[in-house]
Amino acid sequence: MGLKSLADGKTKVTILPTRPANPKAITLAELEAGIEASCAILTSDYNVGAATSESVDEKALCQTGNASTWGAENGTIEFTLFLEFDDETKELDLTSDAGKAFEAVKFKGTEIYLVQRENFKFSTDDWEAGDGYEYFHGIADNPQHVDRTGYTKRKITAAFQEMELHGVVAGTTP
Repeated sequence: MGLKSLADGKTKVTILPTRPANPKAITLAELEAGIEASCAILTSDYNVGAATSESVDEKALCQTGNASTWGAENGTIEFTLFLEFDDETKELDLTSDAGKAFEAVKFKGTEIYLVQRENFKFSTDDWEAGDGYEYFHGIADNPQHVDRTGYTKRKITAAFQEMELHGVVAGTTP
C-alpha cells in the first residue's frame, strides 16, 4: 500500500541562475547555487507544470474518422512572489529569498530556470542526491501588479521554452 502525503508545505521551488548542464540530472551544486523561493511564492495561484500538448492531424487515407497524435509539448509557468522590504531603507530587500527571487525574474525577456520538487518532504528540506524533480525553462514577461490586499506582491508569467518532468538530482557533476 502506498504512502499518501498532504501537499500543504511540500512544494520546493528553486530558481537557478543559469541553465543547468543537464536538465535530466541537475547537480546538488547547481541547486545550491540557486535561489530558494518556496517561502517567497504565493500558494493560491502557483501554476507551474505541463500543459496539454499540441495535437497533429495524422489520418491515413483509409480512415473514415478523425485521427490525431501528440505534437509539441506545452507548459505553464505562472507564480506570484511576495516582496519583502528592508527595515531601514524601506526599499526592496535584495538579501532576502523573496528579494533575490524577484530580482532574478523582474525584467521582461529574462530566462527563468525553475526546479520544483513535490513529494513527502517539506519544501524547507534541503535538496538531496536522488530527489525527483520537474524542471521548467521560460522567458519572463513584465511582472504584474495583483490585488492591493494582503502583502505586496507581483505575478510572474513566463513563456514556456522547455521542461523535464522526470529529473533526478545528481550528487556530482554529470
